[in-house]
Amino acid sequence: MGLDGALATAGTGIDAIQTQLALISQNVANAGTPSYATEVAAQEAVTAGGTGMGVRLLPATRLVDTTLQATLLGQNASTAGAQTTATALSAINAVQGTPGAGNDLPSLLAGVTTAFTTLAGDPSSAASQQAVVTAAQTLANGINSISQSYQQQRQTAQDGVVSAVAAINTDLGTIGTLSDQIINLKSLGQSTADLENQRDKAVASLSSLVSVRTLAQPNGDMLVIAGGGLMLPTHATNPLTTSGAQLGAAATYPESIPAITLGGTDVTGALTGGSLGADLTLRDRTLPTYQAELDEFSAQLSNRFAAQGLSLFTRGDGSLPASTGPYTQSGYVGYAGQITVNPAVAASPSLVRDGNLAIAGSPTGASAFTPNPAGGPAAFGTLISRVLDYALGSDAQAGVAQPATPTTGLGPSGTLAAPYAAPPDLTGLASTMIASQSADSAAATAQASSEASVQTTLSSRLASEDGVNMDQELAAMTQLQNAYGANARVISAVQSMFTTLLTAITPVMG
Repeated sequence: MGLDGALATAGTGIDAIQTQLALISQNVANAGTPSYATEVAAQEAVTAGGTGMGVRLLPATRLVDTTLQATLLGQNASTAGAQTTATALSAINAVQGTPGAGNDLPSLLAGVTTAFTTLAGDPSSAASQQAVVTAAQTLANGINSISQSYQQQRQTAQDGVVSAVAAINTDLGTIGTLSDQIINLKSLGQSTADLENQRDKAVASLSSLVSVRTLAQPNGDMLVIAGGGLMLPTHATNPLTTSGAQLGAAATYPESIPAITLGGTDVTGALTGGSLGADLTLRDRTLPTYQAELDEFSAQLSNRFAAQGLSLFTRGDGSLPASTGPYTQSGYVGYAGQITVNPAVAASPSLVRDGNLAIAGSPTGASAFTPNPAGGPAAFGTLISRVLDYALGSDAQAGVAQPATPTTGLGPSGTLAAPYAAPPDLTGLASTMIASQSADSAAATAQASSEASVQTTLSSRLASEDGVNMDQELAAMTQLQNAYGANARVISAVQSMFTTLLTAITPVMG
């Protein structure tokens, strides 16, 4: 090898070092970038005819623990889903009040009991009669507020579904665009490390929206598969589609709530996990079940009072809830959002003493009752006793148990069920229902915290194994600086030799 060969060889060293320094710069700059994996470039000797011709770098690749990366993707979905659920249920729990603080449902019901107990001491007291109406309206308002919180969170979940689908399509489009570029560069033998890091960032974003797994293809493409086995489109012109909707208490999927479709096919059931999966569960199962439970409590409240001769809790038009279809709650789905004090009673508070319904009586239900007529005894206490002993108690009349409160076949389609056995009295029913829902909220909050902790641990492990190690990068930079200086000295020495040679031959040439 002559001087020109030595110069060329040293030049390849300089080129390789410059490329490696660029990689180090890229790594250091992205030391805190989520989903960024350290980029490295292996080098190999170049020979021609058995003679060394320097060094060259292979296309840069990434250091990736694919197993740990896949585990983190799954954990991203679990964490996002748990947080979505906890946020929704915590908002509901706040509206339900603090047990024993006077603003929770059992306490509001106790307020009605207390008002009737006071009235029993002096049935003629107009102030006590009005106090019963006020306590009843406070209870109805509390029920309305809880029902409204269910519907608000259900609407939030529906809006979240629409937003998540749009975000999923954006991430899938990004993955597809980057995959196309990776396929092209890979076919040219060029590095795709930067693009793969960008693609992994999009995949990480996607994994918080819905459970996914990925399959890297030999040509550089990437397949994205939803948790339910659905192949998600990254190159398709037909993305996932859905539409917004304003949900009422009776709205159900797929009857009246828009599906998520792909190419015209309903794929809602194949999209699980992540914030989308949690919103679907909240929208279609959890919150409708809560609504059904409260609707049933409200119906029991109204009908048990009415059965004793006082239509106190009704709709705004004075009507009582009744099943009018094939399912338990057909005809009164959403009743908890409508319940109020009967306008007739609000206008004439003395009806809480006298009653406003004549009861024929039944051996399996309440006994017979005749309301106190106009001008009747001011100390009439029969109705008040029936309310305290039976409407608010476990029996419909002495020795006859209250009809069982339905806990299955609930909701608009009769497919929902409460997770508890209903106590026979209204206070027990209210306490059991609220305790069950509060327990759900507490469990969701604990689950969200646990999932976040696991996610943090996995993220730290992945960053430790695949992420940028600043100490290693700086050590490598020092080595490259030394190597750069050595190659530069070789070039300087060769240039000096060329100068000496040219100086020596110049007189001869002259």
